Amino acid sequence: MAVLLQLHCICLTVFIIGFRSLCALHQCDEELRRLREQEKLLKSQLEKQDILLRRLRLFNQAGNEANTKVDQAHTTQQEVLPDCSLLYSSGSKATGYYNIQPHGTASPIRVYCDMNEGGGWTLIQKRINGAENFNRSWVEYKVGFGNMIADLGEFWLGNDNLHSITAQGNYTLRIHLEDFDGNQRYAEYRNFQVADEKDNYTLTFGTYTGTAGNALSGNYQVGVSDWASHQGIPFSTYDKDNDNYQGSCAQEDKGGWWFNKCHSAHLNGRYYPGGYYSGLTDDGVVWYTWRGWWYSLKTTIMKLRPDNFKIEPLNDPNVVRRDPPN
Repeated sequence: MAVLLQLHCICLTVFIIGFRSLCALHQCDEELRRLREQEKLLKSQLEKQDILLRRLRLFNQAGNEANTKVDQAHTTQQEVLPDCSLLYSSGSKATGYYNIQPHGTASPIRVYCDMNEGGGWTLIQKRINGAENFNRSWVEYKVGFGNMIADLGEFWLGNDNLHSITAQGNYTLRIHLEDFDGNQRYAEYRNFQVADEKDNYTLTFGTYTGTAGNALSGNYQVGVSDWASHQGIPFSTYDKDNDNYQGSCAQEDKGGWWFNKCHSAHLNGRYYPGGYYSGLTDDGVVWYTWRGWWYSLKTTIMKLRPDNFKIEPLNDPNVVRRDPPN
């Protein structure tokens, strides 16, 4: 397009030069002015296209550099292991993104490894600012979604990946919670397991410890566990209802989760900046046993590590520490 405009401008300039003598004979000043205005317009368009082309080249160059960095990150890691705990034990001590490959999976997956709190945690969910929409379809929850590039990205690792990781053995789920006043709580569940898709990613878990209350079990009050417990409950999304409720919990509560009738914990709900909210349904980011149904939490992080993981002593001089790929 730019080449055509240049040719057009050149031809028009030649024509104007030849036309001047003709106009001198026929007094075509008005036509000459029109042609000069057209020449200015074409030159202006040509300059604008030249600017756009330069911007496009710079944009493509930046994109290629970013892709190169991602490719380098994938190749820098020397060994692909089944989870973050084995990466930690092998000497990778820095928190960040790594590639893992759970047993039985066809290819590696990108995960965020938290090497704090004893190390070796594989993150399966992160919410910190409401940037990501968690009201997603069954397929999106199956494969995972969100920002898996930035340290501050929000994501869901994917139900297929949850099953693949937890099928490798007994895993502990640790849930980190924070409200908008900076208060923090946690909940841990041993023997955390997620079934495969044919069983609708049914959730099972064992013993609870923590400071946030045992919301997943629904046994915080006599007589409510029949509808509030998430034990043995399949996963539901707005387009696939597997709950025990006469309606659709996922549609009402704006996110995919292990809904019973409907929940006493829902960490994939609608994000409400500021915490307190009101509405027709308790569709926030909820952990009932800490802040109740009508407070939506600021931060939730769900992460996994094998039950039998051995925490190394601090400041061990024999530990080789390696940073993750950037």
